[in-house]
Amino acid sequence: MVKPLFVLTAALVLIQACTPFSIYHQPGVEVSRMQSDLLNCQVASSQSVPVSTQIRREPPRYIPGRHYCRPDGRCYRDAGYYIPGEVYTVDANAGLRGRVTTQCMADRGYRPVELPACSGAVKARAPQGVTTVLPPLDEKSCVIRNDDRTWQIVTTR
Repeated sequence: MVKPLFVLTAALVLIQACTPFSIYHQPGVEVSRMQSDLLNCQVASSQSVPVSTQIRREPPRYIPGRHYCRPDGRCYRDAGYYIPGEVYTVDANAGLRGRVTTQCMADRGYRPVELPACSGAVKARAPQGVTTVLPPLDEKSCVIRNDDRTWQIVTTR
């Protein structure tokens, strides 16, 4: 059981390392302030755009009957059948709530950005650290994700 769990954990870490890092950015703002502003905007958007859970069902699937032949040459077909579609829920307001959060952050001077993961060479050269103040960004900016879920924005020269 330990080995499959290790493989799954390693796979998740690799996937996370490859995905872009998304944050709201405003140069010179402390990360703790940005996170506080984001939480306040998320709470406000949750209050103004409540969850609207809708129950939906995937379409049913038809499974055709089996065709088989007996040794005497007579062939038959079993009756086919339907498998009902899976039932799932959707929050119909999730997209609108996200847009309200983005607008709230924009009103506070932030803009959403995606940063690529830093290459292994950049990670090796950069001193270990945690970003506490959002730096200016350019096309050479990237992010190092630390094991403790903190991160460091690096801009190579």
